[in-house]
Amino acid sequence: MSENSAPKFDKVPCTVVTGFLGAGKTTLIRNLIEKLDGKRLAIIVNEFGDVGIDGEVLKGCGIESCPDDNIIELANGCICCTVADDFVPAIDQILAREPRVDHILIETSGLALPKPLVQAFQWPAVKARVTVDGVVAVVDGVALAEGRVADDHDALEAQRQTDSSIDHDDPVEEVFEDQVACADMIVLTKTDLLDKASLAAAKGRVQAHLPRAVKIVPAANGAVDPGVLIGLGLAVEDDIENRKTHHDDELDHDHDDFDSFVIDLASVTDPEALAARISATAEAENVLRIKGFVDVANKPMRLQVQAVGSRVNHYFDRAWAPGETRQSRLVVIGEKGIDRAAIEKMLAA
Repeated sequence: MSENSAPKFDKVPCTVVTGFLGAGKTTLIRNLIEKLDGKRLAIIVNEFGDVGIDGEVLKGCGIESCPDDNIIELANGCICCTVADDFVPAIDQILAREPRVDHILIETSGLALPKPLVQAFQWPAVKARVTVDGVVAVVDGVALAEGRVADDHDALEAQRQTDSSIDHDDPVEEVFEDQVACADMIVLTKTDLLDKASLAAAKGRVQAHLPRAVKIVPAANGAVDPGVLIGLGLAVEDDIENRKTHHDDELDHDHDDFDSFVIDLASVTDPEALAARISATAEAENVLRIKGFVDVANKPMRLQVQAVGSRVNHYFDRAWAPGETRQSRLVVIGEKGIDRAAIEKMLAA
């Protein structure tokens, strides 16, 4: 029987792509979409913040097998916290598509825990129709090589060690460890920026957190053969209780350790100057992630900005559409207590 004539009662496989803020999940998925052209795909993108940046990056890719209507954005910050309200309706919407989708990719927010999401596949309304093909954890090779799971984390750790009023359990480390603990495959990104010793150090850092044998796949610019990540057929929902995490004894979890807000900026004339301000702001204020779209005066193209700690990438991603409002909006994500006023002042300088 050909793939296109598969019976309707077959479960649709889903790949859960998890990973910390700025590790490269969206880039990986964009590459998978391009390489899986011909396989009918649907994508659920879970954002942390009020502006859907990652969904915008994936839309408009021009690939017929993954039309924009098949990309669903959930902006609640944590898909695993709102299964009934958000996840199940999204699955219902996808499964109602004709022709039937062959595979679903789910990109969690950088702060989401994958285990509660996979447990949702045990729900009767979900279990009979879809299955978790595998959980892929995307990790930042550069940060790991430098001994961190996120960029510019040393100052925060020093504060935790010297201030007795601060809980010494690091929420960033816990999120990272929980994501890795649930993974069936690890994608180590940004390996083109690492020498041999740094690559070994990054792999060693990941392996120290792996509770079982899990392959680590190096990737540059998100390029991974989809045959490595797709079609694992693991039915992870049947094994997820055996994957132990920090939050196993909690009925619920929250994200009070993190703050997220949107900053509106005026049109800019110098993208390099903006990138320098973003880098300086992230370093000075312990910001984990800044991402968004910017209007550059007298330019027909929209500028996309992606910052992980003080590392900033920016490029023109597409032309502003006729009638589209040109605006500059950035999502800022950091640990609880980041100084919004100071950040806004530095970015607007």
